[in-house]
Amino acid sequence: MNFALLIKPASADCNLRCEYCFYLDRAALYPETRLHRMSEAVLDRLSRSYLATPQPTHTFIWQGGEPLLMGEAFYERVTDLQMAYGQRGASVSNVLQTNATLVTDRLARHLRGARFLTGVSLDGPAHLHDAARKDRGGQGTHARVMEGIACLSRNQVPFNILTLVSRHTVAHPLDIYEYLVKGVNATFLQFIECVELDGEGRAAPYSIGPDEWGSFLCAVFDRWYASDTRRVSIRLFDTILAKIVTGQSLCCTAGTDCRQYFLVEYNGDVYPCDFHALPELRLGNVMTQTWEEMAGSERYRAFGARKRHWHPACEVCPYLRFCAGDCPKNRVGHSGGSAAARSHLCEGWKIFYDYTLPRFERLARTVRETRQRT
Repeated sequence: MNFALLIKPASADCNLRCEYCFYLDRAALYPETRLHRMSEAVLDRLSRSYLATPQPTHTFIWQGGEPLLMGEAFYERVTDLQMAYGQRGASVSNVLQTNATLVTDRLARHLRGARFLTGVSLDGPAHLHDAARKDRGGQGTHARVMEGIACLSRNQVPFNILTLVSRHTVAHPLDIYEYLVKGVNATFLQFIECVELDGEGRAAPYSIGPDEWGSFLCAVFDRWYASDTRRVSIRLFDTILAKIVTGQSLCCTAGTDCRQYFLVEYNGDVYPCDFHALPELRLGNVMTQTWEEMAGSERYRAFGARKRHWHPACEVCPYLRFCAGDCPKNRVGHSGGSAAARSHLCEGWKIFYDYTLPRFERLARTVRETRQRT
């Protein structure tokens, strides 16, 4: 079985306190201690055991909370262990998702040397970013994030931008796009919808609505399609093109089975997904179970199958091949146990696909023609 690891070495601990962060609730998962840090023993075991599995690429995705709370020495040890336990010819990839406020020159040099794919969380220009992304004192963090980005840049570390689209920012798609592309010189972007639902399907105040999401994506697409298709990579757009050209899904939300990852907590506990790190979904612990045992468990199988339990209306929707019913976390009533529900964003996705698919098809033809000539 091929899988990647989502690893939270500092659990949900973070030096910021963003308004929309769903990890604030996750902090209650391990209440026995206020400080959560992965031990050498857990890091050693997860590295050794994962690198012993047959994978096309062994992918370690370091996230939080804020993973840089672990400090520079931790990530130097990460790559030391990968060198020690990786088999001859093995392909290893490291991904780091950070708020960038703790980036140092020492760390940046290591990220460059070890070829970490680094993602920075940035919601746009200061007045938009600072509306929700604040520190524990309630102050905006944009200036500190930009200092971290400057550190990455002067150390020649390539980075992607991850933007969470919330109620504060959803009405400003072009301001955000122009700032990221022209102000930050970012060429790899990822836009994530901010949706948090309770068991009754009620959205949190900072969540966005379907029409807002559809309009945001359409505006970004128009701007990107006009002049940036060869210069700027947007993960959602890349995923749609790949689906049209190859039939393959590049991300889990577009697939039909939620078994592409394991989430590893700071203490070695393993869960099927970052959005579903719940006691009742715990699969085991890297110190006591093997990956084969956890992958073969009935709990993991049942979790993966939930992705295909979409709403009956999805069966006749022309866009099912792209969204596969959307992420279960976005399905109304999902936390109450009803996976067979419509996505909170369903109508927004329809607006977006109705508006953009003819142009995606044209881009796909260009991709096919280019491949045939080479």
